[in-house]
Amino acid sequence: MLSKLFITNYALINELQVDFHRNLNTVTGETGAGKSIILGALGLILGARADLSVLKESSRKCVVEGTFEVKNYRLHSFFETHDLDYDDITILRREITPAGKSRAFINDTPVKLKVIRELGLQLIDIHSQHQNLELSNQKFQLDLVDAVAKSAGLLTDYKTLYTAFKKAQKALADLEEKAAKEKADLDYFEFQFNQLEEAALQENEQEELEHELGILNHAEEIKTAYSAVSELLDDEQLSAVQNVKAGKKALEKISAYAEEAAELEKRLESAAIELQDIVDEVLMLAERIEHDPARIEQVNDRLNLLYSLQQKHNAASVSELIKLRDELDEKINTVTGYEGEIHKQQKALDELREKLKQKAEELTALRKKAFTGIEKSVITDLTQLGMPKAKFKIEHHPLDDFREDGLDAVTFLFSANADVKVDDISRIASGGEMSRVMLAIKNLLRNSKALPTIIFDEIDTGVSGEIAIKMGNIIKTFSGSTQIINITHLPQVAARGDSHFRVYKFEEAGKTYTSIKLLNADERVEELAVMVGGEKLTDTTLQTARELLAN
Repeated sequence: MLSKLFITNYALINELQVDFHRNLNTVTGETGAGKSIILGALGLILGARADLSVLKESSRKCVVEGTFEVKNYRLHSFFETHDLDYDDITILRREITPAGKSRAFINDTPVKLKVIRELGLQLIDIHSQHQNLELSNQKFQLDLVDAVAKSAGLLTDYKTLYTAFKKAQKALADLEEKAAKEKADLDYFEFQFNQLEEAALQENEQEELEHELGILNHAEEIKTAYSAVSELLDDEQLSAVQNVKAGKKALEKISAYAEEAAELEKRLESAAIELQDIVDEVLMLAERIEHDPARIEQVNDRLNLLYSLQQKHNAASVSELIKLRDELDEKINTVTGYEGEIHKQQKALDELREKLKQKAEELTALRKKAFTGIEKSVITDLTQLGMPKAKFKIEHHPLDDFREDGLDAVTFLFSANADVKVDDISRIASGGEMSRVMLAIKNLLRNSKALPTIIFDEIDTGVSGEIAIKMGNIIKTFSGSTQIINITHLPQVAARGDSHFRVYKFEEAGKTYTSIKLLNADERVEELAVMVGGEKLTDTTLQTARELLAN
């Protein structure tokens, strides 16, 4: 509950502090007195955005601080999640500096605006004419059904499965998209691979072919060189081989009495053998070398193929072409392997879908079970609020596909008169009827979950007389379990408050201010008398005010 509200330097407010009753707080005041200003200031600690225009005096900062008793709201996990110190008495504070900077605090710890907003919305529910419009929203309607059905645990289980299902759906779609894209490239991959595969590429082949082509292109030159060497070494008229052999024989004759000759003889013998070997080899090589135009053409064709493949694939060597061929082979195998992976992912998705469907059906059954109780409760309150012929029904619409909150949509159907068929409440209900239906729903919710402090901002718009009295009684009953701050213009409703505050304007030193005052018993009688009959107090209006308080 909101136990204390402190505001300074906001709009027309210089400084004020309000200590609220834990049950029903009535707030009244003339039109334009500043009730909406107080609500605006309260909105700051609910995370509303603000700028320098909220500062009454531009040289001072604006501060709005709310003190809450939160022990019944199970907020420990929220404080742990955001690394905040928990206290049963929690203070939310917003500051707007003259420089335009906005700061938010929870128990004196600075927090981001979204954090104070998240907490604030769990502590205060401001009900206004705007919120009546939410009654037409199907998400709001389904949330109401869930609150009464107490389906939070089941809904959490469903949402966990739903998240897993959506992830699996996306994974399958991504896999199928990837497979389709690569399948489109498969023909291209296969064409490139087949071309490289048919080329029968071999490591070092290019170097060997280039070497062979060099020999083939210079065959005559090589053959001539070999023949020249043979003639120089073993010509019939001038033979180096025969001369060396003759020298060996000359040394052989003197080797018996010239020791050095024996060694030289051996060396000449070795030289003769080596020279003869060279002669034999060059003759053999000369015989092998032939000018072969057919082979030249064959080698050129092969090299041209290798060069063209390298140019096409931007490769620097046959080794790179071989690497590319292997990579293409792997890609082709990967593309053809998607079918099994897709089947596996589809099977997992089907299993999740079945589990999700089962959980959704449980959720549907639990929700439908709550329909009758909601309808009876709302009609009972509407009867008390002067609508004895009102009809209220919940229409269920099964959805074709899973949504975050199940396979259900609901529509609230309403009619205020016996001879009018029920229709969508957004099309058929007036503003006053909407207010009464919303009050009945809020009253129902108090038995279904722990509600935050509720601020009714003229929820009684469009009602009067006996209906106003009954509305006041319902709000009074409501406040037995939930703190209510009720801004009203009806004396019948205002009289039901446990405490009564009056918002008023005053001037001081030429400046206009808004403030709020807790009324004592006599002041309260006078305020209600003014609401009954105007500024001029009479015995009749005063007596009427006392009777309203006594009832």
